[in-house]
Amino acid sequence: MSAPVDEAVTDRHRDLDTLLELLDLEEVSEDVFRGHHPEKVASRTFGGQLVSQAVIAAGRTAGERPIHVLNAHFVRGGDVKKPIDFHVERHRDGRAFANRTVTAVQDGQELFVMLASFQEWSKGLEHAHERPEVPDPETLPRIQESFAGFEDKLEMFVNAPHPIDMRYTNDPAWILKGTGEKLNHNRVWMRADGTLPDDPLLHVAALSYSSDTTVLDSIITTHGLSWGLDRIVAATVNHSIWFHRPFRFDEWALYATESPVAAGSRGLATGRFYSRSGDLLATTVQEGVIRHFPARR
Repeated sequence: MSAPVDEAVTDRHRDLDTLLELLDLEEVSEDVFRGHHPEKVASRTFGGQLVSQAVIAAGRTAGERPIHVLNAHFVRGGDVKKPIDFHVERHRDGRAFANRTVTAVQDGQELFVMLASFQEWSKGLEHAHERPEVPDPETLPRIQESFAGFEDKLEMFVNAPHPIDMRYTNDPAWILKGTGEKLNHNRVWMRADGTLPDDPLLHVAALSYSSDTTVLDSIITTHGLSWGLDRIVAATVNHSIWFHRPFRFDEWALYATESPVAAGSRGLATGRFYSRSGDLLATTVQEGVIRHFPARR
């Protein structure tokens, strides 16, 4: 008699398979790659999807050099019912460095532009911020468990794909809202929800996909606000990632984020990915339009 199938585990693995399918871009012509959307979609293309697909497109043209930095700007929202073409422009192929621009195009309009630089790994001076002390991921609930009781308010998050195992070390915004607590930082353990292929570019792309989740949380939790419970409109304007050392993203990484400033209807958030052993793997900076519409009394 066969063992019972855990449907939740099956669904999670299916979501990771979906992410890998999104990252398996079709090469339609020289330096032009086509990406698609998942079946579970929001009203516009998820920014992390654009960044991760652009990483794959650029990386396919850079040989064995690993990416060390990307700077992305979001121009328009994407239509989730149509494919997106990623056009790669080669600026330089030097002895150690390579530089690329990736432009995401849909229906003849630019959605997104990303500059990327690749560099051969070499030893040099080393130092880094220490990883914050937080509980181990095994002791913390999966993010899906924190949605309990908030399903109607957080429908967009509940119904989204969950290819990444995410575990907050602090209460997420919607639970903080009920306690009245304000928090100027958020710390979340993350890893791919299953084993990734050995291709280092896929691990970089998976981290890039994940980097667009939770990063803006600290902007709203600083003010005691929550997604879904407060009237908040948010949209990413630009997103940058610096990759400091090789890593596997099917191993736990702590994403520690904070917001140094919000002004002019925009908020800035910074983040650091740390390995389980404390190595600083990557640093992110994201700016988003954040508008809050308080309820009338």
